[in-house]
Amino acid sequence: MKLTHTKAVFLMVAVTLMWSIAGVITRHLEQARSFEVTFWRSFFTVLSLLVILPFFQGRAVFGKLRTGGWPLWMSGLCWSVMFTAFMVALTLTSVANVLVTMAIGPFLTALIARIFIGHRIPARTWLAILVAGGGIAWMYGAELDGGQLAGTLVALCVPLASGINWTISQRAHAQGRNVDLVPAVLLGAAISSLVTLPLAMPLRASAHDVSLLALLGLVQLAIPCALAVVCARVLQAPEIALLALLEVIFGIVLAWVGADEIPSQAVLAGGALVIGALVVNEVVGWRQRA
Repeated sequence: MKLTHTKAVFLMVAVTLMWSIAGVITRHLEQARSFEVTFWRSFFTVLSLLVILPFFQGRAVFGKLRTGGWPLWMSGLCWSVMFTAFMVALTLTSVANVLVTMAIGPFLTALIARIFIGHRIPARTWLAILVAGGGIAWMYGAELDGGQLAGTLVALCVPLASGINWTISQRAHAQGRNVDLVPAVLLGAAISSLVTLPLAMPLRASAHDVSLLALLGLVQLAIPCALAVVCARVLQAPEIALLALLEVIFGIVLAWVGADEIPSQAVLAGGALVIGALVVNEVVGWRQRA
């Protein structure tokens, strides 16, 4: 798929909109809870990717699962943690809490890369990390009395796994071994579904629940993940980071309108600090590189 820059931007906006439907759809489940929610979404993601991936990369994509080596499997493990923690967190706390916590991913990635592969962190990014950390601390402090801290801590596993995933990919690249993220996503979904199946028993999801989770597996995860990889071939990393923030906005608005889930003032204030820090950091960095 060949894209112009403008088309890639609009496609990435559509990707973030598809990502953002998870929260509001989860709020309309009838009986499925916790690990069962994760199992069904991951299971339908695997089925969807088995059809979608040959369309994007041909049948050779499955051969990469055998030849990818440890970087591919470690990346797949990180994806499985991200898929599992995200859905479990949505069953434990508000959509806004989960999405704002995930928004600190670029900063955690920078810290992990600094520690393990020696990437230099500019002064502007250190400042942004401090501001974003203050925003998250504001949220966490308000949740100590609200009973939602566990869900936010589970959500924190998503950006942590994302940062480790990126670092693994960069380290492998430096060693002359590129990690193809597309089969890694398939592997991650397969691991997630296999690990959560025993924890989900006995399965209680109604036909209504299964249909909604099938929708998530296809429309919220499989299709946008494949399209995001296509967009990454055209857009620069700062552009993707900024456009990905739309998931936070879309997700909170959809949960507000579609499920009457009004975000707390602490989440809005903390989220504003996190998103503001990321936007300023990426824009300043972009101009310095221009």
